[in-house]
Amino acid sequence: MENSVTALKAHISLNVKDTEKSMKFYQKLFGIEPLKIREGYVKFDVQNPPLNLALNQLSTDSSGSLSHLGIQVGSTEDVLETKKRWEESGLLTADEMQTNCCYALQDKTWVSDPDGNEWEVFVVLEDNLQETNTSCVNDESEIISEKKPEVSAVNCCDSTTVQIDEKQEIQKSCC
Repeated sequence: MENSVTALKAHISLNVKDTEKSMKFYQKLFGIEPLKIREGYVKFDVQNPPLNLALNQLSTDSSGSLSHLGIQVGSTEDVLETKKRWEESGLLTADEMQTNCCYALQDKTWVSDPDGNEWEVFVVLEDNLQETNTSCVNDESEIISEKKPEVSAVNCCDSTTVQIDEKQEIQKSCC
């Protein structure tokens, strides 16, 4: 099958105890300044290697942990093409369209691997929204998946459960 979607870069979202400390570490690691800093959230746009890295502060007793993985693409059409390919290959998807997530308006679809690791393919429609704009799911967002998963509004970068069917659900975090 020919893939007509061109991925822009990989996306990794990490849960961290302290965004300030983690930000300083990743500044040193990549030798760059963050692209976006908000309360409890830091984003790096690494050019080499191409990487969209998000740090999400969560109060946790464990050491840093993976939030989710993603592939950033250039358009909603690319998101929908990837969704179609995933579904044709037997993967169950959960969509979020016009989602206000981590200070950016996005269209995205999600899948979960057998170990529960979540992957999203997403496009950023509008970036650098104001600090007070922290909802992961806009009240006016429309879930376009045929499976119509339930998505509830939560604070940005919190996780929420998306019910795929009566047997499968995924925990997903925006950003």
